[in-house]
Amino acid sequence: MTEEKFKLSELPYERITIEAFEKEASDIINQFNQAKDGEEQFSVHKKYYALMEKVSTAMVLAAMRHHGDVSDKFYEGEQEYYDTISPKIESFKVKYQKLLFNSKYRAYLEDKIGKVAFKDIEIKMKSFADVLIPLKQEENALRSRYTKLIAQTKVEFRGEILNLSLMLKYLKSKDRATRIEAAKVRCEKLLTIADELDEIFDKLVANRNKQAKSMEYENFVELGYYNMQRNSYTKEDVANFRNQVKKYLVPLASQMHENRRKRLGLEKLDFVDEGVYFLEGNPIPIGTADDIFAAGKKMYSELSPETNEFFNFMLDHELFDVLGRPNKRAGGYMDMLMLYKAPIIFANFNGTSGDVDVITHECGHAFQGFLTRNDEVAEHNNITMETAETHSMSMEFFTGKWMELFFGERAEDYRKLQLEDAIAFIPYGCMVDEFQEIVYTKPELTPKERREAWKQLEKEYKPHLAFENDEFYGDGRTWQMQRHIYNSPFYYIDYSLAQTCALQFKGLMDEDYMKAWKKYVAFSKQSAKDFFPNMLNHVDLKSPFEDGFMKELVEKIKL
Repeated sequence: MTEEKFKLSELPYERITIEAFEKEASDIINQFNQAKDGEEQFSVHKKYYALMEKVSTAMVLAAMRHHGDVSDKFYEGEQEYYDTISPKIESFKVKYQKLLFNSKYRAYLEDKIGKVAFKDIEIKMKSFADVLIPLKQEENALRSRYTKLIAQTKVEFRGEILNLSLMLKYLKSKDRATRIEAAKVRCEKLLTIADELDEIFDKLVANRNKQAKSMEYENFVELGYYNMQRNSYTKEDVANFRNQVKKYLVPLASQMHENRRKRLGLEKLDFVDEGVYFLEGNPIPIGTADDIFAAGKKMYSELSPETNEFFNFMLDHELFDVLGRPNKRAGGYMDMLMLYKAPIIFANFNGTSGDVDVITHECGHAFQGFLTRNDEVAEHNNITMETAETHSMSMEFFTGKWMELFFGERAEDYRKLQLEDAIAFIPYGCMVDEFQEIVYTKPELTPKERREAWKQLEKEYKPHLAFENDEFYGDGRTWQMQRHIYNSPFYYIDYSLAQTCALQFKGLMDEDYMKAWKKYVAFSKQSAKDFFPNMLNHVDLKSPFEDGFMKELVEKIKL
């Protein structure tokens, strides 16, 4: 697809039917089997790329438009259709990749697409079989039900009807009384959907446990790791990482929270004070959404020629859907419309510093996708999530010196918030991961027992935290607002791993900014051509799994 002018909102959409897909897929398999040498098989493989680009573009477009307005019946229907057929598409992919894996011309193909791709195929074959199709369909429907429930949960507050994302401006208000009032109203609303949240998760756990048993695994933890394409580390490596966080980082974070308590002039930190860093309130962006984009344009034009080209491309094609709306899905993400070689960014501006994070964090993802979008080998962009989150979290730090454009005289406060928020996040990400390991190791746990497990983990990872009169969050339900736990099991540890890598990049940029930036671009361009620890080592960063890593990192952090 050439780079002709187009706008995201005007892109044509047409459903990819399973019948048309299966016909084209069958032709590809036949041609692959009949190919007479590796070169001919690779030519067929490029037809596989073209088919998957077409399918993924339609699915991403439909999902984004559904997320933009979950009350839109047409795109809700399209999402339900893809929820049903996507396991069948997955079935074809695994069948085809098995042919690739077992090809008598594998040496030629491996030379073309790389050893990492073949390791990923090996993992994919362990994560999927046709027996899972009905279970995957049920899982998809449950995930969509959760997403819609959260998106349609509205709160009436001070004369406004707000979704949960738009409530954040009050939940992080500098006025503590406002925070308490907003939290109380939110709590009352969330309690009305608490039973449904329990019911959906009960069904998801049971479903995923059945998937694991169908694949003859002891439990879903092993299958979950295969689903997440863990190709260079194990659950034992992750458990060791979490233990190092408890030993070295939690004490640092606790001291940081104590400093924050003093800054806020409070006797103790309550849940309503989470994410509030200054007595005068967190810095908020100056100006409108248009002003934020104008500042982003200036920032990326000055950062590097590559970021200048990237951000102008995003603006020219209007590839952002970031304004908050009542029926819009919560949260934010970046994805790729591969037919158009275009990154897209979805988010919910809500008047907090999180709006700027969209222009840094999500643009970190999108910039990497832009840099590598024309790679002939699609497998090179099949990046694992800890790699992807290193791109985005590091970009947050690289853009730090332009924060005056967004926050004016409070830019330094934002940089302080950014560093402290990064440190505070790592234990939370580990807590989410350990919770999921507990839940899927013991699928028989009741909703109440899950909540008790969460409360115990809060004591280990967030000992500073207290709950005052919040029947929802105080009852060990915080995780039910973390959509990854419902929709993307075992994803969340990737953020914690990546944050430690981003902090390493920050250390490098504090010493020599341009040298660090060149390493970052080099890391981004590696994409998925090597395994995560190797790619870090190539740019002089340490793997989070190395002995002594966390202790050394903590010693270097200057609060």
